Amino acid sequence: MNHLPQRTLMQKWHLQSLSSALIFVILLIGSAKVCGINWSSLNQNFSQFFDLFKKMAHPQWSYVTVVIQPIIETIKMALIGTTLGSIIALPICVFAARNIVTNKIVTTSIRFLLNIIRTLPDLMLAALFVAIVGIGPLAGILTLAIFSFGMVSKLFYEAIETIDSGPLEALQAVGANKIQIIVFAVLPQVINNFVSYFLYTLEINVRASTVLGYLGAGGIGVYLQRSLDSFNYQQTAVIILAILVVVLIIDGLSNYLREKLL
Repeated sequence: MNHLPQRTLMQKWHLQSLSSALIFVILLIGSAKVCGINWSSLNQNFSQFFDLFKKMAHPQWSYVTVVIQPIIETIKMALIGTTLGSIIALPICVFAARNIVTNKIVTTSIRFLLNIIRTLPDLMLAALFVAIVGIGPLAGILTLAIFSFGMVSKLFYEAIETIDSGPLEALQAVGANKIQIIVFAVLPQVINNFVSYFLYTLEINVRASTVLGYLGAGGIGVYLQRSLDSFNYQQTAVIILAILVVVLIIDGLSNYLREKLL
């Protein structure tokens, strides 16, 4: 006669799951106290959200003609910044892949540099470039280029390290050099991934370029800041809707292209 396996006390009463949930709640409450979160103040002022929403419920549609040009500028910033960062990342990430470059000093140094670049906040970079090149889209483009470089580099060298080593070994056996191996064995296996990462980064940069405008880095963010500072929420609503339309179009287009590639 078959007997059901005996469950331990921990398994019977799900003590492990309950303990994990309890620890999570304790850490959450402790973190809120350390950060000085005032929940009662949040509840008292939550009605202001609905007041703001009511003010934005009647968009100033005549403002659409004003936001078209800055929206186009935002898309251009994201596209140029993503392209520049991705082009620079392409050769760098090859040297960071340990199945291509066996020198650990080289790969570790490059990865350390990429970690530093990804650590730098976008807003700090934007403020720095605004101080260097002045207010305008150039500061935003440079910021997005550095962000794209850090992100695409990491994703791409990780993709290179997962490729099939067979073509690499075959080319090495016939005496091919490193450049020939990269061109004929590495890139054909990862080019679709690279395009997918480029499109994904472009989506992020379109959203990020909106925030960068607050620091004078060009794009629609400048107009969003002006409307909020002047409490003209009817114009703010138009800007938000315009950003939403652009993000949805780019998101849908990039998803379609990624599905075709993969």
